[in-house]
Order: sequence, then C-alpha cells, then structure tokens
Amino acid sequence: MIRLTVREIRKHYGPEPVLASVSFDLRAGERAALVGPNGTGKTTLLKILAGREDADAGAVELAAGTSVGFLEQQPEFLADRTLWQEAREALRELIDLAEQAEAIAEQLGKTDDPAQHQRLGQRFDHLQQELHRRDAYHLDHKIERVLTGLGFLPESFQQPVVQLSGGQQNRLLLAKLLLQQPDLLLLDEPSNHLDLQATEWLEDYLLASQQALILVSHDRYFLDRVTTRTLELFRGTVDSYPGNYSAYQRQKAERLEVQRRTFERQQTEIAKMEDFIRRNQYGQKHAQAEDRRKKLERIEPVEPPREIAAPPMRFTPASRTGDIVMRVERLSKAFQQPLFQDLTFDILRGEKWGILGPNGSGKTTLLRCLLGESPMDSGRVVLGSGVRVGYFDQQLRCLDENSEVVDAIRPPHKEFVEQQRRDLLARFGITGDMVFQRVGQLSGGERNRTALAMLAALDANVLVLDEPTNHLDLWARDALERALLAFDGTVLFVSHDRYFLNQVADHLLVVEPGRFRVIDGNYDTYQHLARQATVQDDGQSSGAQPPRSPSRGGKSASADKDSSPRRKRKFPYRKLADIEADIHQREDRIESLHAALADPEVLRDGRRVKQTTAELEQTKQELATLYEHWEEAAEMNN
Repeated sequence: MIRLTVREIRKHYGPEPVLASVSFDLRAGERAALVGPNGTGKTTLLKILAGREDADAGAVELAAGTSVGFLEQQPEFLADRTLWQEAREALRELIDLAEQAEAIAEQLGKTDDPAQHQRLGQRFDHLQQELHRRDAYHLDHKIERVLTGLGFLPESFQQPVVQLSGGQQNRLLLAKLLLQQPDLLLLDEPSNHLDLQATEWLEDYLLASQQALILVSHDRYFLDRVTTRTLELFRGTVDSYPGNYSAYQRQKAERLEVQRRTFERQQTEIAKMEDFIRRNQYGQKHAQAEDRRKKLERIEPVEPPREIAAPPMRFTPASRTGDIVMRVERLSKAFQQPLFQDLTFDILRGEKWGILGPNGSGKTTLLRCLLGESPMDSGRVVLGSGVRVGYFDQQLRCLDENSEVVDAIRPPHKEFVEQQRRDLLARFGITGDMVFQRVGQLSGGERNRTALAMLAALDANVLVLDEPTNHLDLWARDALERALLAFDGTVLFVSHDRYFLNQVADHLLVVEPGRFRVIDGNYDTYQHLARQATVQDDGQSSGAQPPRSPSRGGKSASADKDSSPRRKRKFPYRKLADIEADIHQREDRIESLHAALADPEVLRDGRRVKQTTAELEQTKQELATLYEHWEEAAEMNN
C-alpha cells in the first residue's frame, strides 16, 4: 500500500523556489534515501512531510491511520527525568493501555454484576489483543535493547537527562523515535552522533524493521546497506531511482549520458534549422525557410542534463620524500587511562593510512602526538627526509576566522598572487564573491573546502587529515576521494566514513579494546578479517548472505555480521531462464530507443523526445529491477 503521496510541493524563501515541484509516492516498507547537494532543501522537505513547516503549494497525503515520526534536531526534555524515564515516555501509549488492562482486571475481580462482568471482560480481551499485537509485554527489554544499541551504558540509565552531553541528548531523541515505531520514519542525519558500532546497530535495526523510511545522510555506506530506493532532490524537483546509493550512481551516469546526447542532438538540429532560416528567409527557398521557422516554434526544448557538478579538487604534485615517511616507535599516551601503549609502525612513501575507532578512543590525540602538537608520554616519532606536512584539523583552527577567504589560504613559504589563490579556491568549489567573504561567514562545507585549498597551497607531500569529510555533501566527498587517490604523496587520515575509508585507504590503524591493530587493506579487508575471527570464535559460520558494500575497483565485499538471519526474498519465485528472457527483451528495447533519439525527425518533435526519453528511463529502471531479481534467483533458487 502507498503510505505517502507527495504532489507538486513548492516552497519559497526568496525569489527562487527551494522546492519547485516535488512529487513522489512511498510504499509501506520502502526505505528511500533523499540525496542532493548541500542547500537543495532536503531538510526543508522533511519538515514539510512531518508537518513542521507548511508548503506554499501542493499536497502531502498520508494513508489512513499512518503515524509519522520525525527526528528532531533540538532536544527538549523535562529536567527531573532520568535517561531511562525519558526513553520510557516514548512508550506512553502502550504503558497507558497496560495500566488500563490492569485496572479492568482488578475491577473484574471485584464485580458480582453479570452484565458489568461481561462488559469489562470484553474490554479486557480487546486490550489484551492490542497489547499482544503491539508486543507490549516486554517494554523494559525494548528500552534496554535500543539504548544499549545506540551506545548508552547500563550505568547511565539513571543519569538525569540534563547531565547528558549534546551528542547523548541527540542519541536519546533517536532512541525515543525508534521506540515509538511510527509507520513512516523521517530521519535527517541519524548517524551524526553515533560511533561505528552504534551506526552498524542502527543499520541492522532499520533493515529488520517493516517501517517506511525516508533517510537523509552523507554516510554512503549507511545508504548502501539500508536503502532500497533513492530520491534525488535537485533544481527543486525529485527524480526517483530504484536501488541503493551505489545503484543510483550507476543509473545516474547512464541517465546523464542519454540526457546529454539527446540535448546536444536537439541543439545541433535547432542550430541547423536556424542557420537554414537565416540563409534562405529572403531567397528562393523562403517558403521552406518559413516552414522550418514554424517547425522551430513548435519544438519543445529538451531540458539540459540534470548534472550535479562536483568541485574539481586537486592537490599539488608532491615532492619526493625518503622511503620511510614516518617511523613510530613504542609510542604511549594516557590521561585518566591509557589511550595507546607501545604503538609501533612505519608509514612508507605513497601509502594512504586510515585511522578507525570509536569516539573518544584517542584518534585525534594520536595525530597530534605524531605531529608534535601534543606531548607523548614515551616513545618517539621520526619523520623521513624531505617531509613537508600539511595538517587538516577537524576544528579548522588552521583558518583565521576574521580573514577574507582569499587571504586565509596564503602560504607562508612562497609568493602566491591573488589570481593564483582564486584559481586554487575555484578547484575546491569556492568561487565568485565567496572568496572575499570572511572565513567565519562561510558554511561548514565551504570552510572545509577552503581548508583543503589551503593544504594544496602549502605544497605538502604528506597530508594529515582529521575527519576531512565533515560537512561535505556526497559529491564533494567523491571529489575529495579522487583527489587523494590521484595525490602522489603520502596520506594519514582519521575518518568515521566507512565508504571513504574503503575508497582511499590501503592501510588501516584500527582502535580496538586495549590495543591498536595495523591492517594491510581497506575497510572491506577489516570487515573480512573480523568475520573470520567471529567464525573461528564460534567454531562455525552462520551461512548468512551479507549485503554488498562499496569497495575500490567496483568490486563488492560483504559488510554484515555472521549472526544475521538468512534474508527473505524480495521478489516472487521465477525461473532464471524466464528472467533472462525479460532482460534480453528490455536490452533490445533500450537499443531501439537509443536509435530513435538519434533520429532527426524525432528530435524535431519535442513531444516525441519527451515520450521516448521517458520510456527509455522506465525501461532502464525495469532492467535494473530484473538484474536484482536475477541475482536473488541465482542465489536463492535451490
């Protein structure tokens, strides 16, 4: 059934619309990613869907009885409640039903009136059925499961909510929303305040849920694991794509190819017609020229390609260093308790090391010790010959908030005129009058990209980056990954972005209880080794089929726990041969539609171009679904 229908939603905050005409449906059980560049109105749309803001035009329609849950960004709690009490309030409706059932049971035991006994009995039975349907007999277990899953320790359950940190309060908001179990979940960056373990727990929770979901997130690994559909918000409208984020990327590239080709062919055809009209409007062929002018007026222009441009990030080529860039020997550091002890490793020239671990495990402190910005308790760090370090700290203290952007990136070691600095900033998406703003006036993403441009200006051959993807949208993260992979120097970075770790790192330094561990590989390698260790500990493999996850080179690797249950079918049973026949039919149809879009007669008719393009996109979506069906059948048809 369709849970949500969105029709022609419009929203203005100025002369240009933020949402121009947003329309889509969402079915029960669908988990949709809402993606788009920063500033395109994703949060605004979620607030409209949740009823927190009014649209200027259009309609939001919910199926009868559908409840909606929206992840609030500003916590509001009663000061006298504990963490446990506040979480329990999310189940207030069920608690009230249980209390009603208990009160009626007490009345049943006291009444001698047969009619009243029958009436109370019927009401009691109804309440019991409702409590059973909503699994209301294990409320404390539900609360404990969600709180511990989101990273709260049992000893914190009786802590007053006013004593919680801002991040903990945001996690409590998420816990309450999950406990409420609305039919439609609207989540805006739910993993922002979660460490890796809590994020993986949330992914598993959402995968097991039957709720409909619209999710805004910059965590591409999260999107790949959880979502089954992608809604792209751009230029005020939404395009829908079947599948997760990686599937969206593939289909987006295919659609862009069609859109570019169709747009360019129509523009070429229009240019030919205009040239003919210009040359012949007063000559012997003026009648033909007039006929073409009328045809030209009837042409419905094809929309330009719906291309989301990423900043063309690029770092300066690295000067050569010694073979060993950094040697770390028996490094130790402790505050109230040890962060790391006897840590020893070598980083070689050209390697790209990622540091992965839970919040508060000492990752930033380790970077600062390696750079000599924080004293170590023991051990030593030796930098290789010719090393020039560029440091990106996640607080962006490297930028003077009161300086103009174009001056903030001026390197101290060389002459770098204003035009050179503006050209460099443009490589990182900082253009126009933005370069003359004060750093403190920039958005988080703009400040991040300015700091990256400053690193490029330093001519560093070793980049040390602390959470470099913070505040970057999906397209800027892709651009940064490409820039770091193309960089011929050495990179050491801290990141909680598993997709980023997968794409960039060739070594991982993993923080685990009581130790740091060096892994030769990326995040998929780490997951593979963790699963092997779990299998060895258990003495057997569960036989679960993990979902795909992104990895370098387009290959897929498993990213799930061995304890996962065997997944259910998404599609009805069909023979492989029947699915393959449908695949061949759709592939043939796509070829014929491509040929049609190359036909000048079609290109002169805007209506036919739109119809053909729409059929092509629909056929490609059907083909993508058939591929998914085929993969499932190949795996599960026994």
